[in-house]
Formats: sequence, C-alpha cells, structure tokens
Amino acid sequence: MSYYEWSWLAVGAYAVHILEEFALDWRNWARAVIKLPVEWSDFYVTNAVVIVLGVVQAQLSTSLPVLFLAYAALMLINATFFHVLPMIVTGGRFSPGVVTAVCLFCPIGLGSFRQAGTDGDLSAGVAFAAVTMGAALMAFPIILLRAKSRPYFRQTV
Repeated sequence: MSYYEWSWLAVGAYAVHILEEFALDWRNWARAVIKLPVEWSDFYVTNAVVIVLGVVQAQLSTSLPVLFLAYAALMLINATFFHVLPMIVTGGRFSPGVVTAVCLFCPIGLGSFRQAGTDGDLSAGVAFAAVTMGAALMAFPIILLRAKSRPYFRQTV
C-alpha cells in the first residue's frame, strides 16, 4: 500500500477508536484510572483535532513522510501507554479503546513504519522525529488539561 492509503486507513481507524472510547465511557475510566481531569468537552475537542491532523497528514503523506509516520507513532503511543499498559498495571481493568488500539492502531502503526522502511524513507533521524512528534501530540492535550486548573491559567473573573 502507499503512504496515502495507509494514512487514510489510520484516520478511519482513529474514528472507530473514538467511537469505542465514547461508547464505553472513556472519560470516567480516564478520571478513575489515569487521574486525568477530563470532561466530555475536552474529549470532543481533542478528538476533533486528532481527526483534522489525520486529514492533514493524509493529504501530505507522500510529500512529508515524517508527518505520516508521526501520526502512526501517535497511534502506537496511544495504544501502548494509554490502553495496554494501564490494563496491565490495573490487573486487567478494561480500558475503553483497547480493542481498536490493539486490533487497528498497532497493525496500522507498525504497517506504516514497515512501509516507510520498505520505501527507503525510514532513517534513524526520521524515526526519531516521527516518534518525538507523535509523543508531543499525545502529551500536548494532557499538559493543557493539567495546566488549566492552575491559578495562572484560570479565566474566571
């Protein structure tokens, strides 16, 4: 498959993942298990941005493979550190989103990196940049969620 096809497959997988998280009450799980002070509005906005970024990376995948791989890295980081690892740490407590993370994110994320390797676009520098960008994308909304409760960032009168 081409980067373009892998990219759009990733966007579709993310959409299904969001549906699983929403339907199985990811918000309350996130509050209880990973102590994330998240509201449904945070969930909606963050996931809308993830889908927009997915469309951007899909459109630019052939000219900027690092963006394509950053989205794949985001998927792998999400699956590993926000679904599989918390289930292991909690002794098997179900994580809403883990089914699509394991069944879609892992194969598509790994397949994307494999495709880049096959096409000769996966150097150590590109892999590092992609993983760094994916990690930053995953961390940014979490940092904002934690920052907004600090006095300096409160917008109340």
